[in-house]
Amino acid sequence: MKKLIKYLKECVLEMKKVAWPNKLTIVSYTKIVLVTTIVFAVILGLVDYVLLKGVYLVF
Repeated sequence: MKKLIKYLKECVLEMKKVAWPNKLTIVSYTKIVLVTTIVFAVILGLVDYVLLKGVYLVF
């Protein structure tokens, strides 16, 4: 039980050392992730469409 308490205390101490991002940074990174995800989804969708049309031409 002592090891568990020691571990939890050390976890709390380490979490206090973490440099947490502010709200503006989180919002900015979230926008970047969403835009990147949408761009890649559109690109993959177009590639899928073109390849599907190519397969239909072959068969």
